[in-house]
Amino acid sequence: MPKPDFWNNSKRYYDLKSFFINTFGCKVYKLQIDAGFTCPNRDGKVAKGGCIYCDGRFSKLRQMGPLPSVTEQIERGREFYREKRGAQKFIAYFQTATNTYAPRDRLKALYDEALSQDDIVGISVGTRPDCVPDDVIRLFEEYTKDYHVWLEYGLQSIHDRTLKFINRGHNSKTFLDAVARAANRNINICVHVIVGLPGETREDIIQTARTVASLPVQGIKIHLLLALSGTPLGTLYEKGAISMITKKEYVSTVCDILEILPPEMVIQRLTADGYRDIYLAPDWGRNKMSVLNSIDRELEQRNSWQGKLGTITHS
Repeated sequence: MPKPDFWNNSKRYYDLKSFFINTFGCKVYKLQIDAGFTCPNRDGKVAKGGCIYCDGRFSKLRQMGPLPSVTEQIERGREFYREKRGAQKFIAYFQTATNTYAPRDRLKALYDEALSQDDIVGISVGTRPDCVPDDVIRLFEEYTKDYHVWLEYGLQSIHDRTLKFINRGHNSKTFLDAVARAANRNINICVHVIVGLPGETREDIIQTARTVASLPVQGIKIHLLLALSGTPLGTLYEKGAISMITKKEYVSTVCDILEILPPEMVIQRLTADGYRDIYLAPDWGRNKMSVLNSIDRELEQRNSWQGKLGTITHS
């Protein structure tokens, strides 16, 4: 498949910046919001301790003391991106922890507060596939009448053995059901996956990508697995019980994934960030820009791009 003209960019994948310019005709940025949520695999509802790679401190803002209101967080972020990045419109991004883990009325009050602010054209909500009951999905569908809406599902892997090992507290069937229930409602779905999970082969990772490629999904975030001090994963790394993926392996695998994703799927992330004060490994992952540049070079050397191999249907 040729590189699509509709991307309107010089990249070899359809990045979020290009998607927003195509959609809104101007620079649009996501404003990160911590609304104080936790997760059901941390508080004991489905599991305890959270995912093995999560340190449980959540956002830096939460670590500083009582959380500012949603309105205050948006005002601060909006001012920064206007001055530093020339942003004109914004997406309210409920990012920290599981942002649908509350009764519908509580969620609606928080989302409404965000959407009522100046220059907010939409909402993006990060959550788990086991925390999206039908009444919450209907709420997102209602918002699509007036706003741009993203629902972000943390999948990480399609393999149940991996989900069990990392203490996700849900299985792949739950994820597939959550996607099916949100599909065809004008809700944009973004799926988070992790490359480098212990016990997974390259083919395992590619199978996760093939599954995502076959679904009615509009976006993807590809994360690098990070070992952080104080987490179960960090302890395993420090004991030498697991090894981390190399930069060469990561870059090559990400490019393999991009080649099979549909060209219209928005690539929202290609690596991951971690807290510097507790960062253990991989050391090369500290330099995010170097990783992104390496992915660009690998695609160029392959003379390849997102979707070049065509959409692979999941069987």
